[in-house]
Amino acid sequence: MSKKKAMYSLEFPVRCSPSILYEFLSTPVGLQEWFADKVDQRDHTFYFSWNGATDTAEIVEQAENEFVKYRWDYYNPDEFFEFRIEQSPITNETILKITDFADKFDIKDQERLWNTQVSDLKHRIGS
Repeated sequence: MSKKKAMYSLEFPVRCSPSILYEFLSTPVGLQEWFADKVDQRDHTFYFSWNGATDTAEIVEQAENEFVKYRWDYYNPDEFFEFRIEQSPITNETILKITDFADKFDIKDQERLWNTQVSDLKHRIGS
């Protein structure tokens, strides 16, 4: 059993509708645009490839245009990474909230990585 990781969340305003954003977070075609070099799906299992190495994640739970929750196959059972789509009640802006787990010492690096990936996502969306 690996040691317990810490949960952390990041929020990014994204200029697009929740339905468009959801496509980028929940489909192999959408995820391949910004998250990984190549993405394949069989049933609830997603295969993410970077530089020839592949990681596997299961979809744990999802609600269309609201959220999709994945678990890497090397995560503990109570760990996950989640893309949640929220709308600001004040500005009506679409907010992408990412929740993930990492060792405390790795969180800063992980946040930098998410920042880079989300800026790719925004670029693809034209946000």
